[in-house]
Amino acid sequence: MIILGLDPSLSCTGWGVIRTEGSRISHIANGQIKTGVNTPMAQRLADLHSGLAAVIAEYAPDRAAAEEVFVNKNPQSTLKLAQARGAILASCGTAGLGVNEHAARKVKKAVVGTGSADKSQVQAMLRVLLPGAQIAGADAADALAVAIADAHLAPR
Repeated sequence: MIILGLDPSLSCTGWGVIRTEGSRISHIANGQIKTGVNTPMAQRLADLHSGLAAVIAEYAPDRAAAEEVFVNKNPQSTLKLAQARGAILASCGTAGLGVNEHAARKVKKAVVGTGSADKSQVQAMLRVLLPGAQIAGADAADALAVAIADAHLAPR
């Protein structure tokens, strides 16, 4: 089973691809899709959509997983996140991929063992679970964590 983990964001969407064979997990690839701050919104969303479509075409995942949306204190930020998630989910839908969604606390608990883990603890555990993987950045690390959590939490 190949799982695509996603950490949607308008400025930098992280993605991570893992393979599961029984309880064994291995790293395939990871990266980030960045958009320009001064680029018009419609183009940024199109860039996210096409960037993820290219990742899906290259790695042919069996399913995808993303963190559930959370509400920021700033409504404008929440709206931008929702628009980015829409572009990402549309890419998955266009490719016929189902998308499981997991709460951030459940992702942390599945990867680290506690839902209150911070980013450095998640990244340290990724180095243990995916030895030798070169992680493209914090957003890619979060996406890999989502993929690993999905391997443990999603129905088989």
